[in-house]
Amino acid sequence: MLHTPRHAALLFSFLATLIFFGKAIGAGETYLLQGEAIRILFKKPHEPVAKELLQIYPEVKKEIEKIFGWDLTLTPSILLVKESSQFREWATSPLTIAFAVPQRGLVVIDYSKMKTHPFNLRNTFKHELCHLLLHQHIRSELLPRWLDEGVAQWASDGVGDIVLDQKRSLLHKAALHGRFIPLDSLVRGFPERDQNLILAYEESKSFVDYLIGMSGTQGVLKVLRGMEQGKEVKAAVLESYAVSLAALEREWQRDVTRRMTWFTYLSYHLYEILFAVAALITLYGFIRVMVKKRRQMKEEDFEADLEV
Repeated sequence: MLHTPRHAALLFSFLATLIFFGKAIGAGETYLLQGEAIRILFKKPHEPVAKELLQIYPEVKKEIEKIFGWDLTLTPSILLVKESSQFREWATSPLTIAFAVPQRGLVVIDYSKMKTHPFNLRNTFKHELCHLLLHQHIRSELLPRWLDEGVAQWASDGVGDIVLDQKRSLLHKAALHGRFIPLDSLVRGFPERDQNLILAYEESKSFVDYLIGMSGTQGVLKVLRGMEQGKEVKAAVLESYAVSLAALEREWQRDVTRRMTWFTYLSYHLYEILFAVAALITLYGFIRVMVKKRRQMKEEDFEADLEV
């Protein structure tokens, strides 16, 4: 996730202080671990995690450089946050587990969430480094948020930087009702409401996956290289795919809708279906009772006629 919150200045000031002094005295000490072209700040309980990041950084860096064909030349600073309350002061959503501030070469990770959600630290780290690499080579004003997040998710094996419900796709629900968020609305930022935020992430990943499905990774990489040269995304997409971005977006939406299955449809109408079935069962039971009563009444009338 890219981070442009109102607390960004405070966060950077805090980070600069930590880096300058090596450790900060306060509610627990924050330590600085420096390695080959990377800085990691952490509280004492997270020292093993910091050492793990320090160890895997060269390999992860090499992986993303190979994917994009670009060098990551900046020295990233990684801040491991122990208290979720502190992280929430900086994050834009309670669903956020990590974010990047490309202008500062900074990645912040809420490691406390790693214990309660099945997140992969390595791929989360890789995802945030992708943001730093993309913004190092493409001017931020040219890089739409949906492309930034979609590409980062693709490059980090589908891992995002927010909590997602893996069992229930909001993208399928949006396709079912024809309520996609237009990509034009996801250029400068993502919605703040949790459901719309999740949908924005799902759409970004799905659209990039659709582009890759059309022409492999080379098509998307050509778009990124065009933007590195200063082209806007619409021009870069048209040059790479010979189709306008708007037309590709319409085709992608139709493709998502076509792939909707009856199972998916039923899953999103489960409660309505169960309610309707329950109503039918109740109606059936009522009819059976009425029929039984009428039969009993006829039998009683018949017996009364016999007695007469």
